[in-house]
Amino acid sequence: MFKQLIATLVAICLTGASQAAMIATPTDRSQLLGVLERVEVQAQLQAHGVSVEHAKARIAALTDAEAAQLAAQIDSLPAGGDGGVGALISAVLIVFLVLLLTDILGFTKVFPFTKPVK
Repeated sequence: MFKQLIATLVAICLTGASQAAMIATPTDRSQLLGVLERVEVQAQLQAHGVSVEHAKARIAALTDAEAAQLAAQIDSLPAGGDGGVGALISAVLIVFLVLLLTDILGFTKVFPFTKPVK
């Protein structure tokens, strides 16, 4: 029993230290290549003068850490975007409400359908 304990302790001491590191999975590169297959992405690449083949070659040249980082950045981006249309609609709505309120309070007369409060 004592010999087994010593053998186990010696085996534990002689083993090298293990290291844990993040490695890129094949899904990182396939996710990046999948993004390049989208028509919108290809159109933007062409608009900036980059061919899809060149972009695929650049993805293939990325290190595993760079591919993982780029995939994580793409995952963190908001899904979809309205290109500022939402902000424009919000601004128009705020202006409309301010003018409506000033019309109702009697400070302005912009809208014919309001009656000022006296």
